[in-house]
Amino acid sequence: MELDFKVLAVDKQTKARNGELKLASQVIRTPVFMPVGTQGTVKTLTPQHVKETGSKIILCNAYHLCLRPGEKIVKQAGGLHKFIGWDGSIITDSGGYQVFSLAGLTKVSEKGVEFQSPVDGVRLFLTPEKMTEIQNDLGADIIMAFDECVSYPCEEDTARVAVKRTLNWAERCLISHKNKKQILFGIVQGSVFKELRIECAKNLVQMDFEGYSIGGLSVGEGRFLMNEMLDCTVDYLPEEKPRYLMGVGFPSDILDAVERGIDMFDCVIPTRNGRNGCAFTSAGKVKILNSCYKDDDKPLDEKCGCYTCRNFSRAYLRHLFQAGEILGLTLFSFHNVCFFQRMMHEARESIERGEFRDFKKDFLLKLSE
Repeated sequence: MELDFKVLAVDKQTKARNGELKLASQVIRTPVFMPVGTQGTVKTLTPQHVKETGSKIILCNAYHLCLRPGEKIVKQAGGLHKFIGWDGSIITDSGGYQVFSLAGLTKVSEKGVEFQSPVDGVRLFLTPEKMTEIQNDLGADIIMAFDECVSYPCEEDTARVAVKRTLNWAERCLISHKNKKQILFGIVQGSVFKELRIECAKNLVQMDFEGYSIGGLSVGEGRFLMNEMLDCTVDYLPEEKPRYLMGVGFPSDILDAVERGIDMFDCVIPTRNGRNGCAFTSAGKVKILNSCYKDDDKPLDEKCGCYTCRNFSRAYLRHLFQAGEILGLTLFSFHNVCFFQRMMHEARESIERGEFRDFKKDFLLKLSE
């Protein structure tokens, strides 16, 4: 499938850009935030909840779904969209990050990755060809090439070997990609070494992927180094194709990356923080278990019009968390995803006006108050 992506506006003072990504039955405006539904569900939220937050695309993880319930079961059910009851768009991560996070249980070679399943302990072997086949069977709209993500810090030689392997695997993914209705992205690796990032980006562009992801960041390197890697990578990626920063992040991280020309983001932050009673609001974070909220009849965020803020007080929300009621997790997760989607909407509008830098400064200033 040929990718249909257009850059509609570029900010006057930064590289921030406003775009339009057409996928199957819908148009997605970028920059876009994609809630994470690792196991085929955004935790504590129904697909209808997710739709009501304004989300049009979610991320699921092919690695986890191939372990349980298995990609063949999903394919037999009519594909991932039908299986999970989501009529929006879906992107799947191929599992390179999961291999990194299970470092003690994995053995990486040029052929692929041998690992012990965290589900049942069985030894399994995944290759780029197999991970591409799994994603083809799942049927997401956008899929990822299999890559090797290294830990931070690491030696430059270790990162160089991983880049070489990532490029080799990317080529094999392209060759084995059978479902041409799906869009395949390559992933730039290289840890915090500029030359390796640039080398990886240049080689992936020569392979002519339909979009490009930037992986291996937000793994402990910090905000300064992450932005430095984005600065040195973005200029080597095609302007006419979408750029996706994987697994990032907090509002400040996302807006830093938007400023540098990134179009797509996913992260567990809004839902994970929500399940732990931490809400993002226009006046800063609210940690609902703090005693100051026990008789607070104000909404979570007085400037938010989401279902949670229209209907419930901070006192009631605190009661839900103290009582261990699942509804509290749902209401907080719903609000946080709404907050992130509103942030992205306002970012897109500011880019259209050519005022992204001012928007970012004001937004983050209020968030830290």
